[in-house]
Amino acid sequence: MQPSGPPGDQGAGGFGGELLPEPYDSFMRSHLRYYGYFQAPGALQPVPGQDRWVPSARGPGTSVPSVQHCGFPGDPRDRFALPSARGPLPAPRWPIECEVVKEPIEHIEWVPPEPEPFCQPAGPACPPAPLSEDQGTIVYQLSPAPPGSCFTRARIGGSPGPLSSPATPLEGPQDTTLLFESRFESGNLQKAVKVGPFEYVLWLRPDLYTVKHTQWFYFRVQNTRRDHLYRFTIANLAKPKSLYGEGMCPLLYSQRDAESCGIGWRRVGTDIRYYRGGAEEPAAFCLSWTARFPHDGDTCFFAHSYPYTYSDLQRYLRALCRDPARSRLCTVRALCRSLAGNTVYLLTISSPAGAAGKRAVVLSARVHPGESGSSWAMRGLLDFLLGADADARLLRQLFVFMVVPMLNPDGVVVGNSRCSLAGRDPNRAYGTARGGSFPGVWHLRAMVERVLAEREVVLYCDFHGHSRKNNIFMYGCDGGGAGSRSRLRQRIFPLMLSKNAPDKFSFPSCKFKVQKSKAGTGRVVMWRLGVSHSYTMEAAFGGSTLGGRSSHFTVQDLKSLGSHLCDTLLDFCDPDPAKLQRCLAEVDALLQQRLGREPGCGGSWSDVSPSELESSTSGSDTSVSDGPPVHLCGPEQPVSPWVLLVLGWEWEGQSPGELEQRRRKRLQSRRARNTLQPNAISQTRASVPARPGLCRTRGQPALPGTPRGGRGAGREPGTGATFPSRAGAERGRHTAVPSSELGPGMSAVPRRRRPLRTHCPGVTGGSPRDAAPGAETGTSRRQGGQVAAACRLSARVPLNIPSRASAPAAPRCCACARH
Repeated sequence: MQPSGPPGDQGAGGFGGELLPEPYDSFMRSHLRYYGYFQAPGALQPVPGQDRWVPSARGPGTSVPSVQHCGFPGDPRDRFALPSARGPLPAPRWPIECEVVKEPIEHIEWVPPEPEPFCQPAGPACPPAPLSEDQGTIVYQLSPAPPGSCFTRARIGGSPGPLSSPATPLEGPQDTTLLFESRFESGNLQKAVKVGPFEYVLWLRPDLYTVKHTQWFYFRVQNTRRDHLYRFTIANLAKPKSLYGEGMCPLLYSQRDAESCGIGWRRVGTDIRYYRGGAEEPAAFCLSWTARFPHDGDTCFFAHSYPYTYSDLQRYLRALCRDPARSRLCTVRALCRSLAGNTVYLLTISSPAGAAGKRAVVLSARVHPGESGSSWAMRGLLDFLLGADADARLLRQLFVFMVVPMLNPDGVVVGNSRCSLAGRDPNRAYGTARGGSFPGVWHLRAMVERVLAEREVVLYCDFHGHSRKNNIFMYGCDGGGAGSRSRLRQRIFPLMLSKNAPDKFSFPSCKFKVQKSKAGTGRVVMWRLGVSHSYTMEAAFGGSTLGGRSSHFTVQDLKSLGSHLCDTLLDFCDPDPAKLQRCLAEVDALLQQRLGREPGCGGSWSDVSPSELESSTSGSDTSVSDGPPVHLCGPEQPVSPWVLLVLGWEWEGQSPGELEQRRRKRLQSRRARNTLQPNAISQTRASVPARPGLCRTRGQPALPGTPRGGRGAGREPGTGATFPSRAGAERGRHTAVPSSELGPGMSAVPRRRRPLRTHCPGVTGGSPRDAAPGAETGTSRRQGGQVAAACRLSARVPLNIPSRASAPAAPRCCACARH
């Protein structure tokens, strides 16, 4: 087969809908694309009779093909395919191993008229006997990926050629066998075995290119009968504990109910059991439930939680682009492209007046593709921010919101639970990720570094889902050793959120201890980069047990979480210090009570270990990273010197894999990783090929007594390269100016505007350092907790952390006012 055209000539991104060209392996092609290098037209020529491309033959004296540079890492780009207001949506790209059905899958949104209560769990006292395929008939089976395989290439529609028939055909109208299917976006059923007239044992496909991570499920059944009770058992789940053991029910969607009655996803199931499947190691756990279908001959879907696919996101973004009012407030651009070539979207939301002088808020979701509830929460946040509410207008005037609604689109497309196509958990790779392995998190971190050089990031929040605890809660960053007030402030935002959503958010479930095994997560890395208030928000797959509730979350509950977070951000930055002072006192009393002290006894928290304040975070059992994927650390086959020259590597007869092994020593044991994990954050990111105009500086040492996070904190030694804005790069390298060299009237802490006093009507006894983070001058938005009728803000005061005021003067950077 003759390839249709060379890379770089096939539309947006240079690859169109065709196979990625050979002879590049995934490692080399990832670097060519994500580091900003694209082949010039004519640089490659096709090999006759083969589906690959090689460098063009050139005569004597011909130079190496030219390349094009596409900007700084983390810079949003407009060249990738975006969901325009007209024309078809850009189709998702699939790994070449995946078969994809042609019919589109789309579900309606629906909110049950009554709360859906938890069921009475059957408990593991008498679990059913383990079943296997030898005891029944295989009625559905997909070909698994070969062991040890890795991602190599992708195309629109996945595998070329005709589709296989994984489902057993029916013998006639009297045959009651269910017809299973999962070859659509986010589907992941691997095999179904019929072990009784109406009983099936199911096996989920592990995350692609791994042998583990089975939690999310989403599949379709047809040929249903309404008069029979069906039992389904998923036999290879990975979690030893699940909310299914506490009354959570699976979700069912009926196509006929959706078309005739407008009914969408609903909770179903009786006799729900969650138990260990056998004595083998590693252990597999089983989920078993019974259910009745509402109609004969219906098409139904089962899911772990409300699905939200990559195509759903694209449809939402296209509707946003079609709306004249909302499109004025939001810019949709591409942060990067994923390994498969899917666009990672970046939304920038602010008032049309511009972003000059505003602080930033960075939000992200779906780094774990199986946690679909985080997308619904992000959807609610976007709906609120782009709405006409007075609080939304105020937020757009005060902040620049930088939102990445789907960090791992490849994992969402193929139906993974935790991993990307690299076969690793991206949420353990923020500290050491390479652009060719985890482009989404790599470019997000680079973007945050670039934004920190220009403005303050008031809040970073990464949206997740939780499978073992009900309610909604947060993980924060308390590394110990900071000042008392700084450690208490870490808990203020979650406490305020619990007051704004008392029937959903549980402050006692929040954790702030920074575990060594979580050092590579987004919240910890962003905190160490300088974002003082950095959080992971966890929304349970189940529901709420607060405020008299004992029911599942609906889509509306998850979407309302976005508006609650926005409301809390305004409370957090309220110029009236009364709220902050009350919350500080409440947090202090709670911690005193936890330690068994008398309330109001005082004392410093700076010498109290985070372990004394709380237990471990009870997070994922995959918390320790497996390290970078081997197939992306270096190619197995030698790479031509031409490619190495394009990448800017010094080639001395060594392959990139050998160079990578020399650069980074892989830790072989969990103990070694935990011992050295704190240093992982301090390591320099993977080297980027040198390009003209790229400014690199190393961070200055942190000031003594200065809390980690925020502008005044500085960087820890060796935190890596800083990627400033283009304007900063054009001014040349950063120049540190010692305080001793400052002239008369010059400050060691340069400001972009004249500091103004904050006047809070009706508030006495408050000092400037007690003002809320990011407080504004002018009339308070809420006086005594009530929404003001009108709010005009004329000036702002900088974020104030008490320990910063007492920090000694240190060399500063003239270009970006950083330590």
